[in-house]
Amino acid sequence: MDATSSSLPQILAPAGNRAAFLAALAAGADAVYCGLKQLSARMEAKNFTLDELAGLTELAHEKNTHVYITLNTLLKPDEIHEAGKLLDSLRRFVHPDALIIQDLAWVDLAVQTGFQGELHLSTLANVSFGAALPLLSRIPKIRRVVLPRELGVDEIRQIAGGCPDNIGLEVFIHGALCYGVSGRCYWSSFLGGKSGLRGRCVQPCRRLYTQGRASKRFFSCQDLSLDVLVKILLSIPAVRAWKIEGRKKNPHYVYHTVLAYRMLRDHVQDAHMRKEALSLLSLALGRTGTHYGFLSQRPRNPVQVDRQTGSGLCVGHVSGDSGSPCVDLQEALIPGDVIRIGYEDEAWHTTLKISCPAERNSVFPLPSFSGKRLPNKGVSVFLTDRREPALMEKIAVLEAQIRLSPSVLPASSGFQAAVFRKRPSKTTAVDQHVYRLPQTIGKDLKNTGFWMSLECVQSIPDPVDIWWWLTPALWPVDEKGFGLLVHRLLEKGCRRFVLNAPWQIVFFPNPGKLSLWAGPFCNLSNPLAINSMQALGFSGVIVSPELGQPDYLSLPLQCSLPLGMVLSGNWPLSISRVLAESLKPDTAFDSPRGERAWASHPDANYWIYPNWTLDLKAFRGELEKAGYRKFIHLTEPVPDGVMMKHRPGNWNWKLSLL
Repeated sequence: MDATSSSLPQILAPAGNRAAFLAALAAGADAVYCGLKQLSARMEAKNFTLDELAGLTELAHEKNTHVYITLNTLLKPDEIHEAGKLLDSLRRFVHPDALIIQDLAWVDLAVQTGFQGELHLSTLANVSFGAALPLLSRIPKIRRVVLPRELGVDEIRQIAGGCPDNIGLEVFIHGALCYGVSGRCYWSSFLGGKSGLRGRCVQPCRRLYTQGRASKRFFSCQDLSLDVLVKILLSIPAVRAWKIEGRKKNPHYVYHTVLAYRMLRDHVQDAHMRKEALSLLSLALGRTGTHYGFLSQRPRNPVQVDRQTGSGLCVGHVSGDSGSPCVDLQEALIPGDVIRIGYEDEAWHTTLKISCPAERNSVFPLPSFSGKRLPNKGVSVFLTDRREPALMEKIAVLEAQIRLSPSVLPASSGFQAAVFRKRPSKTTAVDQHVYRLPQTIGKDLKNTGFWMSLECVQSIPDPVDIWWWLTPALWPVDEKGFGLLVHRLLEKGCRRFVLNAPWQIVFFPNPGKLSLWAGPFCNLSNPLAINSMQALGFSGVIVSPELGQPDYLSLPLQCSLPLGMVLSGNWPLSISRVLAESLKPDTAFDSPRGERAWASHPDANYWIYPNWTLDLKAFRGELEKAGYRKFIHLTEPVPDGVMMKHRPGNWNWKLSLL
């Protein structure tokens, strides 16, 4: 049964390298998504050159398989022209069926280059509520939305209920879960300049953290695995694709997961096939699986601190004395297997390639650890890669079918993006202080902001002059109440709002009569994306706080809207829908490097804050001279017992954002 010729959803496979791409074809994937060696949100994967993709895409099309290119990172101001050249080369030489994007600059570039394929909005774009879809259907070339992993099936149904005919939905069904909401995690960037929004995340959520006497992996999630529950999605026609996460995974994983979900889709009533599919998933070398919040009546917290969350299949545990450690194998090993001892942050962490077979229930001696500390008894051992001869033979057959393509380089394109230029504004810059609760209200309400909540609206006697800040992560369960609260403020005469997802503008029927600013959580970082906000009806933009000094200073002269920026205050490391049951909110916890933070629950989400603030006040004069007209200062209530630390809060100001 073929999803491309029926109403069945596509099975969408990941590919981070050539072998994984061919494994997806061998397993019969309906579509493959993959990234280039630049501008991809999985830069730690090997990814592809344009030359490689040209030949692979041609082969995929011969097999009736679509190819989607992930260009789903933020673009910096100086990357616009190179991004345009890259897209022009993709259009002329590779011919992908779609691009997966989060940055709206790609919409403008797709129009400018004449790209003929579709645009799919990445989960990083955070389209998390149904009212946004009619707006998205009017944006050129956007034809699909990748929904957040946090949604349950009832929420997916709610979103699908208002889905326009020209928009399809894509739902993650299997693979790694990020602790933070996609597009709302700055943990890796804030601690070292390696941004998850740029594909460079170093996964600080996977580390051990300490609260009190407990050291646990409080933020390390199990993998999503909907397995047999995917049959429920077949009843939602707007869901056009089932997405398997894993562009850093090996061919074995890709092949097994694609085969399994094809069985679960195509043979939904066949008990034998369901059993076979579950067996394939159990051997796919992923983490322990969870349904997460898919079933609203039986949600599962994906953070289970007493369970293994190491990547790969746990094949045994270290035993033997300290001088000659070995592994009591629960699974057989074959030559070519790669095993990992422990977690990456443990002193004995190492990987080994197996040269000789080992039987299940046997004792496997470990070789020398080359100066590393020997592992303790009980340390987990994971199988992370396997190259079965049968699969490698299938890959070799497909490899022989690839035709060589002429050299393709971005430099072969002479494309130059059209970018708006303007004269610097002479208006006076203002400071805006933003609070969570109305315990202190200054005299100048016009430059005071509050996070919008029913408590704040009821507590402030005259809310008209206040800037109302909207949540960065809105869920379907809260959508109706959220809309009613916005309507209530508009009826009271409120006219100033900061929206922290561009799609929230749908709650404002007459944006031209209001002052609506795109907030910092919109992650706007380049002139084309910022200028697109004007077409949506925004009055100004508060740019992404991840930027560095050169990026900040170059933007105002290239943008059609007035700009603001977060100058100081409490900026979250991450925003999540869940918290480990054993982690106490509003109580400090520590990282292995001594970084301290706390979790708060001010709205429908959990916010993780470090105990130091973002602070660029020393550069205010330079920024005002560059053209910034609004400076934001964020103030959060600090829990009792959490001491704020005095340390430079320059974030990426002196770094090159990666």
